[in-house]
Amino acid sequence: MLLHCAHARYVWNLAVEQHACWRPGRRSAPGFAEQCRQLTEARRENAWLAVGNADVQQQALQDFAKARTARFASGFGEPTWRRKHVHEGFRVIGTDRVPESNPDGSPKLNAKGKQVMGRSVVVQRLNRRWARVKVPGCGWVRFRLTRTELPQAKTFRVTFRTGRWHIAFAIVPDPIPAPEPGEVIGIDRGVKITAALSDGRRLNCPQLTTRERAQIRKHQRRAARAPKGSDRKRAEYAKVARLKAREADRRKDWCEKTSTMLARTCRLIRFEKLNITTMTRSAKGTVEQPGTRVRQKAGLNRGILAQGWGLLRRRTGEKAPGRVEDVPAPYTSLRCSACGWIEKDSRKSQAEFACVSCGFTCNADENAAVNVAAGQGGIPRPRRAAGAGGVTAATSRSSAREPQPVRVEIPLP
Repeated sequence: MLLHCAHARYVWNLAVEQHACWRPGRRSAPGFAEQCRQLTEARRENAWLAVGNADVQQQALQDFAKARTARFASGFGEPTWRRKHVHEGFRVIGTDRVPESNPDGSPKLNAKGKQVMGRSVVVQRLNRRWARVKVPGCGWVRFRLTRTELPQAKTFRVTFRTGRWHIAFAIVPDPIPAPEPGEVIGIDRGVKITAALSDGRRLNCPQLTTRERAQIRKHQRRAARAPKGSDRKRAEYAKVARLKAREADRRKDWCEKTSTMLARTCRLIRFEKLNITTMTRSAKGTVEQPGTRVRQKAGLNRGILAQGWGLLRRRTGEKAPGRVEDVPAPYTSLRCSACGWIEKDSRKSQAEFACVSCGFTCNADENAAVNVAAGQGGIPRPRRAAGAGGVTAATSRSSAREPQPVRVEIPLP
């Protein structure tokens, strides 16, 4: 399988080189069909490439063609080079011929009225926890089941990360139906509390334990003291990578379970709209204008990225399409959920909120989640003046405090 990874990476990089050398005004860059023809000639001349599986290499070219087609829509831009020990993986297409069906369950027919036959992956169940799949050139390979039913897919992808092999089947799951009756929930995302719900629940993403963090620091110190390029340095960094991969696995598992719970129990889910890319931007600055408090900002960025905000929002939207909304973040933390008064002095601390107008007190994250559930965010609306009638528009971004009525004593004649 490592040889399949090397062949797929080699073919991908050749395709990237072809398109990198192409310039406007010259002959058009070769497409998928032309690249497959060139691959056949290369396999005839190169013994190392001929040893590998042709289907795996052609799938790498097909993946490259799809990446080129979707380079503007996907947001990733042009396909880039793949490196050894970083991009280790290959994709396999099914070999069994099975009849295809429409979404309603009826058989899929072609223009001549015949049953359309498609490809399917060969998967066999071994027991309740394990199954096996046929990989070309490797035979039957066992893998651990993460779902109760066997995957019915046309392709699957095998990857190698931090000393572990992973297999992912290309399946589009059905969306989770909305519950009846369901509630509208608001979610405020933070660093101390990963997700504060408007109904009072507080969900925290699992992190590494104190002992595991100490182990990471120990292996990093040993790697720093080891000679450059030595096996000991690589071994220590591999141990650090395994510990960090464990943290990423916990975060992904928590996001999957939490998003499924939200999609099954809530009719409408509202998230505080956050630009995570901008929030986690480095404060290093430039040589001419260096930034300030760079180390503190780097620690905050690591804390934000360790919470899985973006993954939770994306997976919830995929499992409950059409039932997830984004509420603008401004003023959600400064607005009182009881009276609607906006005042920066109401936020006493990171966890305490005490309205200066009505005296309402609660957890600051829970107060913001209630505002998000109500859809109150963005530009402040007119608020009732404290202790006086009438309505006055807010005049400041950080404070919507209005002038208090002045008491004037007039002496009697």
